[in-house]
Amino acid sequence: MTRTLQEEIRQTKPFPSRTAEALLSILRTATVLEHEQNEALRPHGITHTQYNVLRILQGAGKDGLCGREIAERLISKVPDVSRLLDRMDDMELVSRLRDAADRRHVTARITPKGRRLLTQATPDLESIERKRCRHLDPRAVASLVSTLAEIREPA
Repeated sequence: MTRTLQEEIRQTKPFPSRTAEALLSILRTATVLEHEQNEALRPHGITHTQYNVLRILQGAGKDGLCGREIAERLISKVPDVSRLLDRMDDMELVSRLRDAADRRHVTARITPKGRRLLTQATPDLESIERKRCRHLDPRAVASLVSTLAEIREPA
């Protein structure tokens, strides 16, 4: 039987409201999923954020993207995308090229090594998705996606 959030976090007092419980449940779920994904990615030597960057750059194709564009597309916001890209460049997962006309503009692209790592790591994350969501009704999933989009809308 599925435990309630209150049982899971061993909270003895009721939540102040159902919406407070719902929002905390979203945060708890995101934390659980992120931890599980990071554990699955650990053997590949990357974090979920680095995996996200590789997916973004793979989608960008040969044109690549600048750091600002990558930052806008990340699932989890990071304070310093430049340092994140520095680490990934050191790992040879991405390459960066400074624009000759505008030295401030640096374009990042996924490397062949980054593509290989993405190909190797993706099945591990897909396995988590299947394990966590296989029992969900497709209509419930569609409703969840729609509801979460509404919550993310600016107030």
